[in-house]
Amino acid sequence: MINDVKTKFSIKDLENLSGIKAHTIRIWEKRYSLFQPNRSDTNIRNYSLTSLQKILNISFLNNNGYKISKIANLEEEEIPILVREISENINKRTKAINDFKMSMFSFDQTLFDSTFNNLMIDYSFQEIFYSSIIPFLNDIGLLWQTGTITPAHEHFIVELIKQKILVSTERAFSNNIVKNDSRTYVLYLPDNEIHELGLLFMNYELTNKGFYSIYLGQSIPIDSLEYLTDFYNDITFVSCFTVKPEAENISDYLEELTRKVLKGTNNKLYLSGRRTQDIDTKNLNEKILIKGSIQGLLDNIELKT
Repeated sequence: MINDVKTKFSIKDLENLSGIKAHTIRIWEKRYSLFQPNRSDTNIRNYSLTSLQKILNISFLNNNGYKISKIANLEEEEIPILVREISENINKRTKAINDFKMSMFSFDQTLFDSTFNNLMIDYSFQEIFYSSIIPFLNDIGLLWQTGTITPAHEHFIVELIKQKILVSTERAFSNNIVKNDSRTYVLYLPDNEIHELGLLFMNYELTNKGFYSIYLGQSIPIDSLEYLTDFYNDITFVSCFTVKPEAENISDYLEELTRKVLKGTNNKLYLSGRRTQDIDTKNLNEKILIKGSIQGLLDNIELKT
């Protein structure tokens, strides 16, 4: 819906996006005339997409040693030029996160692609994901909680990130021969869980390291997992519980899964995600491993091989 597209931002939005306190932005605005906010009928400030881009650039310069007084003396068109020059030499990944934010707010796939491709010149896909994409996704979580972004923004950028993971996974699959097929990794999300970026990246990492993995994706019922046990003898199921199962249902879910796909087998279940905090680990089946992150699970997989 076009109404979901956000083109006006509060001073709190600018604070959330740039990391610069609203009080500081007001001082800079008054002392250096860096921004020209619009005002509503009730005299409340709101800022344009252009102002958002400017504050992100100013934040980048300020974090790289430029005093605000010096930035204020730059011509309007000099600021993005200086940002580009600095980003070519230092802190390229920090600049990339700002550009990812800008591509999200302006729905600019070209900017996203050029930023990503520029990172690929110097870094591997894994390095980009851990040092740029994950911090960016963490920022998205905060922006969502504070109402700074809309569903349109989130869906747009998440789909672009998915595309990069899928392309990298396909490339890894073509370039790598399965080195270890004694254990099968089955990656899935439980019913009504749709947050799959972490799981997609996990699938990429497994594929890139030569493991045999089956990616099932979103919203998979336990009965479908049970079906796979007829085909493979040693399965490590991998999942990420972000919003599902709900806290009151998670114990019942794990009990059913243990009964149907783990009990009496060599199978295991590896879990990460926010919802795992709701799991009572005191009586947890020894076949279930919980880690706080995808990286934690990957580290455990590498140790076990």
